[in-house]
Amino acid sequence: MVGRLGGQLRVTHGAVLGWDMGAAIALAQALGIDTLIAAELLPEIEAVMVRKLNEQMEGSRDG
Repeated sequence: MVGRLGGQLRVTHGAVLGWDMGAAIALAQALGIDTLIAAELLPEIEAVMVRKLNEQMEGSRDG
């Protein structure tokens, strides 16, 4: 499911803010994933994803 959320990124001025959680929960429901579990786990995964993507973007700007 996480791999399918790439198109649901919230981005501003060259920084990733996170996923559209409404879309993420809707995707979980469509895939038959327990939405309570998704709501519990996705914010933790999102935090790691945001940190890593922003680090990569910063590194690509530095040269």
